[in-house]
Amino acid sequence: MKIAHRLVTVATFATLFIGAGALAQQPDPPGQVEKGEKPVHEAYLFAHMTHADYGRLYYSVSTDGLHWYRLNEGKRVFPEYQGHPDITRGPDGTYYIAGNTSDSSPDINIWSSQDLIQWTLHSTYRPELKATPGYSQALQRIGAPKLFFDEASKQFLMTWHTPHKEGTKEDPERYWASQRTLYVLSKDLKHFQGPPKRLLDWDMGTIDVFIRKAEGSYWAVIKDERYPTLDWVTGKTIRIARSDNLLGPYKELSDPISPNFREAPMLIPSPNGEVWYLYYEQYPGVSYGLSVADSLSGPWYQISGYTFFSDWDKYAVPEKLRHGAMITISRQEFDKLVDEFGIEDRFSKQ
Repeated sequence: MKIAHRLVTVATFATLFIGAGALAQQPDPPGQVEKGEKPVHEAYLFAHMTHADYGRLYYSVSTDGLHWYRLNEGKRVFPEYQGHPDITRGPDGTYYIAGNTSDSSPDINIWSSQDLIQWTLHSTYRPELKATPGYSQALQRIGAPKLFFDEASKQFLMTWHTPHKEGTKEDPERYWASQRTLYVLSKDLKHFQGPPKRLLDWDMGTIDVFIRKAEGSYWAVIKDERYPTLDWVTGKTIRIARSDNLLGPYKELSDPISPNFREAPMLIPSPNGEVWYLYYEQYPGVSYGLSVADSLSGPWYQISGYTFFSDWDKYAVPEKLRHGAMITISRQEFDKLVDEFGIEDRFSKQ
């Protein structure tokens, strides 16, 4: 049955959400709040690209971390932004988003916002890639800059991936296998400490790396960027490593959390705060997967979704979305975003 495109108001959003899961016959994912229970995490924002408009900024939102709905009729929410969107919140509540116009651009642009609606250019940073200790062979490439504010040290950590080998016609994958994760530290995202440094000391390709602190440890969520073979079966999967310190060393690298050929992981806590939801894209723009665990050390298992059959879907992401960042927001922030941009149901096409 074809469901007509329509806008839904905040008042009908809850009804739409209940209907989306009511037909499913299998057990629901853990982490949801019980009836009458107040959620620890009230709402979520997914800042993402689309398959048709790669590198531009779009929003979708959720109140349960499982069912996502487009804002702004599927149009850009901030036309000036370019990049692979990643958002963090600073110590004073200001939001920051990092991006770059292309991987070959020498600059990383950082924008700031008080409300996730109006964005202002905060700073532009040009890393001296070849000055990275032990990595003078770095190419002029900056991929997917990501931000993390560390409460313990009161510093921002910005990471990205940079390769050191060009691809060839015979071996295009050597470019991706040569990607290494670099970082810089900053107190204010305007002044940065020294040249970039290597974050991970592994001799393996890594991209899309971001850092989180939880459960008394720091965690590096990565994409293993080697091409999968019988000799490297973990290639193109999402994995996690742990450290006692922000800058590592990161050890205890996990087995794959996702199938092969997944990238752009995003991690959010469940509404009740007791479970982790880890999303990842099956590229290029094919679908989204979701793995869950009650500890970042695992074990993880995959949830059924993105089939667009209500009997099977335990989570729902609008079609043709590409990767970005998921963050928790307050219900008040959710309502303001919906009031500003309007909200669509998940069945509308992009």
